[in-house]
Amino acid sequence: MKKKENHQIRHFSESFKREKVKELEGKNITVLQLSRVYEVSQTAIYKWIRKYSRYGEKRERVVVEKESESYRTYQLQKKIAELERIIGQKEVEVSYLEKVVEVGSKLMGEDLKKKFGSQS
Repeated sequence: MKKKENHQIRHFSESFKREKVKELEGKNITVLQLSRVYEVSQTAIYKWIRKYSRYGEKRERVVVEKESESYRTYQLQKKIAELERIIGQKEVEVSYLEKVVEVGSKLMGEDLKKKFGSQS
């Protein structure tokens, strides 16, 4: 590759840059067209946009997440509901088994809880 012998460093005024950014914002020209017409790199033009755009200083960072917070909250609420349902079933089972032990104790005439209860 040969170097250009007549390559000149050009500087564009702030007013020129602001004017071109305004044209870009008004969609009168594209970055590619501007780059070709004035022989300026697209990177330089994007720097102008960041610096001189009416939106440039007020940029917000956008965080892209795999799951949104509301979806995550919804999933956690579903999990809580499922666990509460399981606890309810276990409470019914415990009540039933306690009743069986009580009825069995009466039928056999001895306290099954004391006889077979756990030694803690």
